[in-house]
Amino acid sequence: MNRYAYSIAVALSICTTSATYAAQVAAAGEAAAPSQVQSDWALQVTPYLWAAGLDGKISPFRRGPTIGVDKSFSDVLDDLKIGGFINIWGRYDRYVLSGDIVYVNTKESQAAGPLPPVGPTPPGTVVHGSVDSKQFMATLLGGYRVLDTPDFTLDALGGVRFWHISNKVNVSALGLSRSYKENFGWIEPVIGARTFIRLTDSLSLQAQADIGGFGAGSDLSWSALATMNYAFTDAFSVSAGYKVLDVDYDHKGHVYDTRLRGPIVGLTYRF
Repeated sequence: MNRYAYSIAVALSICTTSATYAAQVAAAGEAAAPSQVQSDWALQVTPYLWAAGLDGKISPFRRGPTIGVDKSFSDVLDDLKIGGFINIWGRYDRYVLSGDIVYVNTKESQAAGPLPPVGPTPPGTVVHGSVDSKQFMATLLGGYRVLDTPDFTLDALGGVRFWHISNKVNVSALGLSRSYKENFGWIEPVIGARTFIRLTDSLSLQAQADIGGFGAGSDLSWSALATMNYAFTDAFSVSAGYKVLDVDYDHKGHVYDTRLRGPIVGLTYRF
């Protein structure tokens, strides 16, 4: 299966599973007693830690060489300068709003390969490079709650994702070295879904997936998140799970084809 087919399958699998579960819940609910009336509005904020590895390839400056990047979880712990992650979710009646902000600043991602020559070096010379990369991503989605029961909810979402990439590359070969720095960014459409399953009064599952780009920005981008949540008060809960953020961007000489993935832990405050 090629990468696009795999990406679409991953991003939409949560929605398919949710829809199947929703049909079962709805059928069972026909004979159930009336559910407890929920509040018309809700708002929650979740700062989280994401132990994400980074892999892929980038061309950090226009029409420059493409450099491979491969950073494991342990590499991130050593090389991460700073990272910030926050998720915001709100609801009024059946209308919902979802926001997610990611900022990652990494350093010294080593790469090597048969890149174009540096200065007077012969073609085919193996050139070594170090990459400092800053990535800012913000996703803003609005939508409608298509299914709402005390134990299961399903939201259909649509909106935009904003990317801003800043890279600095130092390349060297045969005692020669050069540095390059360039910024670029784009905005793209996104569609997705979010589901919530209550297991007990305190324990729940949550999943969200989206897919975007479609050539209007990146060729394709997608993200998927699944967490187990424990509410220890009415206002606070903790969560743990796994998140993937994938993007394939190649436009006007800029290449940013990467994947961030890894476990997350978060603390949620509900208003």
